[in-house]
Amino acid sequence: MGNNKNNKPHERRSSILSFARGWKNENMNRISMVGLSSIALIFMFLFMLYGTSYKEITLVINGEEKTVTTRQWKLERLLEEQSIVFDIHDRISLPANSKLVHGDTIEIQQTHPLAVVVDGQQHIVHTIGTTVSEALDDLNIALSNYDKTIPDLDASVKPGDSVRIIRVQKAFGEVEKDLPFNIVKTKDTKLAKGKEALLSAGQEGKLIETVEYTYEDGLLAFERVIDSTLATASVDQVIAVGTKNPVTVLSAASPTVQEVTKKGLTFSVKQILTGVQLTAYDANFQSTGKNVGDPQYGITFSGTTVEEGRTIAVDPKVIPMGWWVYIEGYGFRRAEDKGSGVKGKHIDIYFEDGDYAIEFGRKRGATVYIVGPNKPQAN
Repeated sequence: MGNNKNNKPHERRSSILSFARGWKNENMNRISMVGLSSIALIFMFLFMLYGTSYKEITLVINGEEKTVTTRQWKLERLLEEQSIVFDIHDRISLPANSKLVHGDTIEIQQTHPLAVVVDGQQHIVHTIGTTVSEALDDLNIALSNYDKTIPDLDASVKPGDSVRIIRVQKAFGEVEKDLPFNIVKTKDTKLAKGKEALLSAGQEGKLIETVEYTYEDGLLAFERVIDSTLATASVDQVIAVGTKNPVTVLSAASPTVQEVTKKGLTFSVKQILTGVQLTAYDANFQSTGKNVGDPQYGITFSGTTVEEGRTIAVDPKVIPMGWWVYIEGYGFRRAEDKGSGVKGKHIDIYFEDGDYAIEFGRKRGATVYIVGPNKPQAN
C-alpha cells in the first residue's frame, strides 16, 4: 500500500510538465512572429513620425533670407522641393546629403563663371562677385598698388565675362641730357649786312633727369621725368652780326655770301638774316580762316599743301616764294605761304598740332640762312 501512495503524485507532475513542453513547442514560432511584427510596426511608426513631421528651415540664397516649412528630412530633397538649382561650383553651408533639423539655417551662394587673364594665362573660375573688385576679393587674387584691371575695378561682371589683370611695375633711372647753349648776337656796323663773325664759342650744359619707367606685364609702357638736376650750365655763343649794307631783294642771280655747315651738311647761302621773329600756325580756322571741308583748306599761297617740317609763311619781299631757308634750331624749311601779319624779318612755321602752335608763342633773335630755290643735298 505504501508503494501505491508514493507513485500517484509523481505521475501527476510528469503530466503537467509534458503538457507545458508541448504547448511551448507548438506556440514558440507564433510568439516570435508576434514580437518581430511589433518591433517593425514601432520602427515604421517612428520613421513615419520623423519623416512626415513639419520642420521650419531658413534658407539664405545669395544674401536673401526666407523661411520654408517642409516634411523633407534631407537637404538635397528640400532643394528639389524648392526648385533650387545647385551647381557643383555653388557654395552651400552643409553637404547636400545632410539631415534636416527643425530650425536649421542653410546658406547658399550661387557662383557664375568668369575668365580671368593674369600673368599671361587665362583661367576659368567661378565667383559670387558682381563687380571686378568683388570677384578678385572672392577669388583671393591680390593686386599691387600699381596693378590695373580691364575693365575697371568698379565695373560690373556677368557670367562669361572676361577680366584682364595687368601687372604694373615701376623702375627709376638717371639720364644725362645735353643743354643747348643760347646764341647771343650783337650788331657790328663794320661788318657787311648779312655777314656774321663768331666772337666766343658756346658750350653745351648737362642736365641729369630722374626718369620713372612703368612696365605693364613686363613690357615698357611709358616713362616720365620726375626730377631734374643741373650738372653743368651752358655757355652762350656770341656772334657779331653785320649791319653795314641795306637789305637787298634776292633773286637767283644774287651772289653767294657765305658757305655754312649745319649737321654735317655744307651749303651756300644768299643771305643771312639775324634777329628774325618766329611764330607758328596750323591749318585751322583760327590761323587761316578756313574750315575743314573748304576746298582751300590746307592749301598755301603758292598752291602747295601744308606739310609739317617743310612749310613756312614769309614776307615775299624778304624771302622769295619757293625758296629754301635754314632756320637755326629747326632745320630746312621752304617758303610756300604768306600771311597778313607776316612782314619783314618774320617767319611763321607750320605745325599740324594747333595746341602746339599756340604754345610755341613768339621767339625773337633767330638766325635764318636764305639758301635759294633748291634744297641742299648731301653729296
